[in-house]
Amino acid sequence: MKKPNLSAYALGAPVHILLAITMTIPAIYIFWLSLNESTFGTNQVFVGLANYARIFSDPAFWRASWNTFIVVNAIVYIEILLAVFIASLFLSGVPLRSVMIALVLVPYSVSEVITVLVWKSLMNPSYGVIGRTLADMGYAMNWSASPVAGLTLVAIISIWQHLPFSVILIYAGMTAIPNSLYEAAKVDGAGGFQSFWRVTLPLLLPTLLIALIFRFIFAFRLFSEVWLLTGGGPARTTEVLGVYLYRDAYRDGAFGTASATGWIMVVGTLLIASLYLWLMQRSMRNGNV
Repeated sequence: MKKPNLSAYALGAPVHILLAITMTIPAIYIFWLSLNESTFGTNQVFVGLANYARIFSDPAFWRASWNTFIVVNAIVYIEILLAVFIASLFLSGVPLRSVMIALVLVPYSVSEVITVLVWKSLMNPSYGVIGRTLADMGYAMNWSASPVAGLTLVAIISIWQHLPFSVILIYAGMTAIPNSLYEAAKVDGAGGFQSFWRVTLPLLLPTLLIALIFRFIFAFRLFSEVWLLTGGGPARTTEVLGVYLYRDAYRDGAFGTASATGWIMVVGTLLIASLYLWLMQRSMRNGNV
């Protein structure tokens, strides 16, 4: 019987301790808090699953969940499609490719708060460059009063901010595909689209699934864009789960229901990630990598 490598455990112990302190212990405490009624200046009162029952019976929660579902899916899939298109352009040999890559990375270097405030100013129908231009063309985006326009602008801002992450990840996956496969496809008479469909896409599938996992996790925590742009209004019609949690915790002081909302978001994120991990594992078993 092989003896355990104690030195390996000792070397890995600091990382596990750090993860326990920063992630595991707080997560357990938040779950415990979700089973209690708690607010400012009062003792915790154990209520079991009452907080979860209260959330599931709240129409505002279901509206926020629906908004989150729609916006997150729009953000993730549009962003991935744009990333694949841009990465394909880079791979095809666009002029000044290094400069173009640097320009694509610029939005990722700007903080979310500054990004939202700049876009909010640009899209203002009274004085914003883009908003005023759209208004003069008869396509005014009244994002402060229309839930559809507000959530659309939230999606645009989020895509613009996080597109560089997806582009770099997918571009790296494309560059890892051997050129010999494209040459063989060209010899067999495959055109540009056929090479992409038959060679690039199957071999890029694991990278796409990883990009989808990360972007769903990040997008599911959507908060800054909505809070700074619409505040969840008008009449909470543009609220997402992050804003719903914030209102419970910091506006109403309901830490128990806010913690329960947080755990619902965690479970939802884990389910989505598990689905894509299963798809990635199946694609690898089927020989797509």
